[in-house]
Amino acid sequence: MNKRDFLKKSGLGVAGLAIAPTLLMSAAKTKNGRLRTAHIGVGNMGLADLKDTASHPLVDVTALCDVDSNFLNEAKKLYPNAKTFSDYRVMLKEMEDEIDAVIVSTPDHTHAPASMLAMNMNKPVYCQKPLTHHVSEARAMSQLAKEKNLVTQMGIQVHSFYDYKLATLLIQSGIIGKVHTVHAWSPKNWGYDGPAPEGNDPIPDTLDWNLWLGTSAKRSYKEGVYHPGNWRKLMDYGCGTLGDMGVHIFDTPYNALELDVPKTIKNECREPNGFGFPEKNTVTYVFPKTKYTTETLKWIWYDGPGAPKEHEDLILPGAKKETSSATKDKSLEDKMSLDTKVASEGVLPEQGAMFVGEKGRLLLPHFMQLPKKIVNGEYVDISSEIEAVEKANNMGKPIRNYASEGPKHYHQFVDACFGKDECTAPFSYASKLTETILLGVIAGRFPNQTLHWDSENAKFSEEKANQYLDGDYREF
Repeated sequence: MNKRDFLKKSGLGVAGLAIAPTLLMSAAKTKNGRLRTAHIGVGNMGLADLKDTASHPLVDVTALCDVDSNFLNEAKKLYPNAKTFSDYRVMLKEMEDEIDAVIVSTPDHTHAPASMLAMNMNKPVYCQKPLTHHVSEARAMSQLAKEKNLVTQMGIQVHSFYDYKLATLLIQSGIIGKVHTVHAWSPKNWGYDGPAPEGNDPIPDTLDWNLWLGTSAKRSYKEGVYHPGNWRKLMDYGCGTLGDMGVHIFDTPYNALELDVPKTIKNECREPNGFGFPEKNTVTYVFPKTKYTTETLKWIWYDGPGAPKEHEDLILPGAKKETSSATKDKSLEDKMSLDTKVASEGVLPEQGAMFVGEKGRLLLPHFMQLPKKIVNGEYVDISSEIEAVEKANNMGKPIRNYASEGPKHYHQFVDACFGKDECTAPFSYASKLTETILLGVIAGRFPNQTLHWDSENAKFSEEKANQYLDGDYREF
């Protein structure tokens, strides 16, 4: 079934929807001034989303949903008063009058179907990144949120962290002049270059495989291949490393430079195998001018073991030329570390971004580290600029504690539901960021070819690429 037909049949079509005259939060306040939340997907990152949302003092966890009863039972132990479900459609229908907001933390292919259903019921939605699995879904979710006037937030928690806000303000203050190039990288490997598995395995009694597949094509279950953790590597369910870490690391440069979607996209990677994403990608985007960039902006993304590739823009002060292959080919475990450890002198952080401007470079490690300015191969003291930005924007000082900083993005969503704050990653912003990410993912199906994107008409000049903007939805 085509996605548009599915949405229409499910009562979720974007066209002709009535615009809600007020935010649902007027209703939420009638329940003792508390926000009753429903959570779709409560395992792994979903459990973290659940805990961080529930840590807000005005939240009551009211409903929990997961296709894996092991995850569901663990979440139920934490919130014993919540009702439990395996099918989000059943939960939303039965609990429509008992919930005020919905948190979606499923694999990527279910983000849009679950979120659209909740929004059509006038529910504010917090949805994990990347916002959607297809470009068409990102645009549809943004449009529906706008028409319904709903509070929305995409789950990019570091968006609300001090260092990212600081880097945004520094770039917009002109600290390195207009920016002409951005490099961004992650050595994480959410790709798979091997063949599709053969045969099938018994489906665990604790897993509803049909509901896990959801709107995606029917497929035999194979233990350890899809659920619970490897779906990000696979085309039918995830968006690869670009869709996982790319969203986080793209976010600050994208926001700081006030970018729209790119004009051209090229992905240097292996030939597509029809099952898994390439394990190594180098994606080059060209964006139109903004007030913070030169006439065009070139953006290069690197992922996979060994990323980023060597480039003169990425040479740091004190860098030493590598002479040992043992140093160059450090273990995958080391390269994939997500610790906030500081890199050695002259060594790039494991993950991060580099802005290259008319008056120097700005290095932004990922994450919880201050940005650094580089001019003529030397670090420049920017403490006075940082102090000025902090004071002008009432930022305070950085807190290097993820446990206390992590929940802020969720709490911002909750407060926005009560009209006390405004979300900084609403679907209007998140949809464009996600579209940019997904265009790079699509380019991976056409390695080493430059694709030309017509944003106004939402299509590629290369007709063969347009089939991947949308997808068929299975009835389940």
